[in-house]
Amino acid sequence: MPCRYLLVLDRTNWRTNLLTALLVPYLALQLPEPIFNFLRGNVGLWIAFIAVVIRLFFASQFPNVIHGDLELPGAFILLIVTAPKFLVNHRTGIWGEIVSVIIGAYLLVQHISQAGGCRPAFSEARGISHTIGIILLFVAPLYAIITIW
Repeated sequence: MPCRYLLVLDRTNWRTNLLTALLVPYLALQLPEPIFNFLRGNVGLWIAFIAVVIRLFFASQFPNVIHGDLELPGAFILLIVTAPKFLVNHRTGIWGEIVSVIIGAYLLVQHISQAGGCRPAFSEARGISHTIGIILLFVAPLYAIITIW
């Protein structure tokens, strides 16, 4: 949930130089199993095929849409469809949660350092919600690791 929140929040006016591309593997790791399997099946294959065709043939007509708004969702679908079975089998276990904690910690450290410290990260009106979302990215998989053990 925090990852989807941050992807939506990324479209608002309050932006940092946060590496939002890391939200793609995080979301793929945290996606519920039925939705992941649905997107990994024929539906995902068709969506990935259409995304590649649009990127190949229409990139010059719609550069802002394809390289801006549709870049992360396209990468997300391609990541799910092309992921090897070994990674898919281990994404819901302890290793997927560890990778999610690492991504969450990295994003949290980057966000706080780019905001100028903890106090400025929590002092701006729009920055508070962004900071809380990033903290949840770190805490949610950490809680899952604790409950697994």
